[in-house]
Amino acid sequence: MTDRGAGLGALCVLAASLLWGTTGTAASLAPAVGSLAVGAAAMGVGGLLQALVAGSHLRRDRALLRARWPVVLVGAVAVAVYPLAFYTSMRLAGVAVGTVVSIGSAPLASALIERVADGRRLSPRWVVGAGLGLAGTVLLCVARAAGGADATAPRPVAGTVLGLLAGLTYALYSWTAHRLMAGGLSSRAAMGSTFGLGGLLLMPVLVATGGPFLEAGRNLAVGAYLAVVPMFAGYLLFGWGLARVPASAATTLSLFEPAVAAMLAVLVVGERLPGVGWFGVGLVGVCLAVLTVPVRHRRRAGTAAPVVEPESRPEPVG
Repeated sequence: MTDRGAGLGALCVLAASLLWGTTGTAASLAPAVGSLAVGAAAMGVGGLLQALVAGSHLRRDRALLRARWPVVLVGAVAVAVYPLAFYTSMRLAGVAVGTVVSIGSAPLASALIERVADGRRLSPRWVVGAGLGLAGTVLLCVARAAGGADATAPRPVAGTVLGLLAGLTYALYSWTAHRLMAGGLSSRAAMGSTFGLGGLLLMPVLVATGGPFLEAGRNLAVGAYLAVVPMFAGYLLFGWGLARVPASAATTLSLFEPAVAAMLAVLVVGERLPGVGWFGVGLVGVCLAVLTVPVRHRRRAGTAAPVVEPESRPEPVG
């Protein structure tokens, strides 16, 4: 994988994280809609749209998909569990705690999965970047909690456990999608199959809890936005990124999401962010710079050209 390809992959993941960071602000415009309904609508409908636009790729790669159906199934279950755990975690533990546990634990879970399943060693650069990003996310969310965002958290322990489950499932479906692409599937086929099946699994939840979406035009508009923009478009970008960078790098770059969410809360919703919160945003920015700025390749003795040491092999992109 070239530096250019890895850089493009990182930019795709950052763009996806930018879109995901708008979900909290958008959901705040429909307070009558519950967390399960929000998660099922966003990821469920967004996943079905992924499968719809990937139709030709799914038909072309159907033999590969049949051969790798256990990986697709694991990824689909993770896709279905993630939004339910994530949004319920924020409801039970508060937005700050739910966010930091869910998003902050994902890079660590992803690295563990890659270590166990693929034997991948963690680079010092990843360790430094992930440490900075996690520290920044913790400071950011502590600052938001200090502002009273978590004062009404009814069940923080249960919410924290669900946050860990959300981080694990996020890491798991990122890894399965990357694994499918490494096995020869295009990014659209890998994402369309995983998210399409996951979307189907979420439809019963949406039917059971989604009534408030139909009670007001604003609620319906919020649901449509969440499904089409951050989930459908965001995960298209995420899939393109996963074809070029390892899952552990992608989940670490996703730490950009809570920083975006915090800045939108200040600029749009009118929340105040203390100085420690802005310091946390800065640490996330340094994390992103560490992981995305190209590194000068070393030269081996006796060679005239720089040696490129890719973190992952190139995979076909849809």
